[in-house]
Amino acid sequence: MDIKNNRIEKRITEGYKLEFETVFNLVFENYKKIAIYAGLLIFVFTILFFSLAYFSLVAYFGIDTLTEVMKPENLKPENLSKEFIMIYSGAAILITALISPLTAGFMKMAYCADIDQEFHVSTFFEYYKFSYFIELFIATFVITLFNTGISTTLDTAGLTIVGSLITMIVSFYSLLTIPLIIFGNLKALDAIKTSIALISKQPLVILSLVAVSMLAAMVGLIAFCIGVLFTIPFIYSLYYILYKEIIGFEKTE
Repeated sequence: MDIKNNRIEKRITEGYKLEFETVFNLVFENYKKIAIYAGLLIFVFTILFFSLAYFSLVAYFGIDTLTEVMKPENLKPENLSKEFIMIYSGAAILITALISPLTAGFMKMAYCADIDQEFHVSTFFEYYKFSYFIELFIATFVITLFNTGISTTLDTAGLTIVGSLITMIVSFYSLLTIPLIIFGNLKALDAIKTSIALISKQPLVILSLVAVSMLAAMVGLIAFCIGVLFTIPFIYSLYYILYKEIIGFEKTE
């Protein structure tokens, strides 16, 4: 067992301490170093993604059909066919899994900023290397598939609130999955299980940090909607700092 796995096992068996104020200050300091660069990347990627999606849908369905489908009354859950819901859910799960290396790229930026190492656009795409990509894809696919399945099933049964609550709980306990893959070199399923075990040691403190960070990320909506693209990186800084404070890094890493 290597040094990283020893540290992880030790945190699971012995636990660890987290102080809200200390962690939050570290997150804020890290965020300031990546906010502009990461925000610009999110802005550009968002424009490219939605442009590609729109023109692809227009090319496949035609502008008239797409316009009809996108009418608000046609998007109500009760008016959607089971076939449409299945196709939409499948596409959402696949896309989420495919872009998971981009989320990992933001966390790598947070790491580079923390150790005062220069980062570039290439850092954003660094984890599309096959060895990392396959594990990130599997982990994200499994988590998203479970959440979507639970949410869709309970929505159909009229238990939307319960479905949303379960989805949030799963997302919360799996939030260290990506850092454990890219920094801890764990396999997909091991990373999910380890994330659950680690979060279970300090759920209240971490939940408080996540809640405050979510609010901080949403501040961008108050003044101008585009601002949220520059506050979202706060979440990635939180995930990185949580890994650093819980597991830590060797000086030689």
